[in-house]
Amino acid sequence: MDPRTAIPIAIVSVSFASIFIKWSDAPSLVIAFYRLAFATLILLVPTLVFQGRDLIRLSRKEVLILTLVGLALAFHFGFWISSLKYTSVANSVILVSTHPIPIAIISHRWLGEKTERTAAVGIGVALFGMVLIGVSDAALTTESLIGDILALVGMAALAAYLLSGRRIRKKIPILPYAFVVYVAATAFLLVGCLAFATPLYPYDQREWVLFLALAVIPMIFGHTLYNWALRYVAALLVSASILAEPILSSILAYLLLSEVPSAFVILGGPLVLAGIFLVVYGRGD
Repeated sequence: MDPRTAIPIAIVSVSFASIFIKWSDAPSLVIAFYRLAFATLILLVPTLVFQGRDLIRLSRKEVLILTLVGLALAFHFGFWISSLKYTSVANSVILVSTHPIPIAIISHRWLGEKTERTAAVGIGVALFGMVLIGVSDAALTTESLIGDILALVGMAALAAYLLSGRRIRKKIPILPYAFVVYVAATAFLLVGCLAFATPLYPYDQREWVLFLALAVIPMIFGHTLYNWALRYVAALLVSASILAEPILSSILAYLLLSEVPSAFVILGGPLVLAGIFLVVYGRGD
């Protein structure tokens, strides 16, 4: 597959995640657990067949790092999926897509990576847009504001996931990398389900179809394909492509869920997306 073709496929695939989650009546932790559990099972055979040697050669240090990356991914899905139970698709996806902002700040202050003035301006623009969205939700319902907060926590976890896995991802082939990370995330989410006494069964056939759809479409053809493309395509192109997800997800939510974004989201959303673009462009990722 052409890596440049993989990016549009990944964008469309990831954009369906929030729709499937909204359609599901299962608890958020259960949705997150089965999404990753099924994705792990799907990757098991290809990983063993095509890159089994690379999997076996992983050092203890690499496995430990990948386990921590999996922990961050588990937190991301746990909080982000929970946010969709309280707020709209547009709000949740726009806010969680702001992860380049903390990545830019952390990279500049603690990792010694230069950030241009363009990125600094982008951070300010995006934050202003986020404030508009937050203020509108606070004025509407407390529930929506809770959803926004959960989305922001999920965003922070996503930033931690991307930062912690950035260097090691370049050293390890995609299948062993994704497999070990997904196994770890699945295990942490299982612990979360047990800790909060969240029932893992029984669920009707419709729910199982949605769990499997989440694993196949946004997980395998979305996240995993993104990570694969990153090895062959300029990181700037992959990073900038995240701007398409909130737009496409919002359109799908309007068509399939009849969710109409509020005036503040219509005003603040483009500001957030413009800010993210400036951040990504200013960092030159």
